[in-house]
Amino acid sequence: MSQEQQIAIEERFARVFNDKSFKERLSSTDFEKYINGKKKLSFQKHDTIFEDGETPKGVFVLEKGAAKLSKSGAFGKDQILRFIKEGDIIGYRSLLCGENFQAKAEAMTDIECIFLPADIFMYLLEVDPQLSFAMLQKISYELGESSNTITFLAQKTVRERLAEILILLEQKLGVDPEGFIKISLTREEIANIIGTATESAIRLISEFKQDSLIEVDGRNIKILNHDKLMKLGHVVL
Repeated sequence: MSQEQQIAIEERFARVFNDKSFKERLSSTDFEKYINGKKKLSFQKHDTIFEDGETPKGVFVLEKGAAKLSKSGAFGKDQILRFIKEGDIIGYRSLLCGENFQAKAEAMTDIECIFLPADIFMYLLEVDPQLSFAMLQKISYELGESSNTITFLAQKTVRERLAEILILLEQKLGVDPEGFIKISLTREEIANIIGTATESAIRLISEFKQDSLIEVDGRNIKILNHDKLMKLGHVVL
């Protein structure tokens, strides 16, 4: 999926999931139910939003900050599944499937979010076609992301994976005023994402830096040469 299509899906969801839009579309009774049911929550960096195996009680829409979804493997090593940024909604897949959470959600920065209880979220999907359509688009997009991840891990070299993940992280999370990707990852977390040993990730990051592909400042990374990095990772946006 192109970056333009991804942005369009995100913008559609943002347009339909907000107080003003709900007030315009919902009956006064339904809107009051929504307003009275939603809660504003905050989490500090490293706080757990929900645990793997926990029963879903509702969905979370991030208004500020970033989070990650991860799954613990057979030997206790976490595998990062995806990153969550401002405007994203999490918790809905398990809720719609009627199963416990299949991953852990953890705050990577301080977070502010809206929590919408399960019964209200499910009711809104029934009575609001625009919300239902926006959710279908998000589900389809994330299904495509999961398929791409399988190909990413199975068919690309570790060097190609690192190049691609840096491009995709910048695309998804954006950059700060100095051009650094808006998330600071440990070398272990980077190794986790690309499916390699921490030592290999450290070596590759050093090579990318020496080749002037990236700039590194502690845990922060800035892409210096997008074209070369995209060619190296065989990335098409």
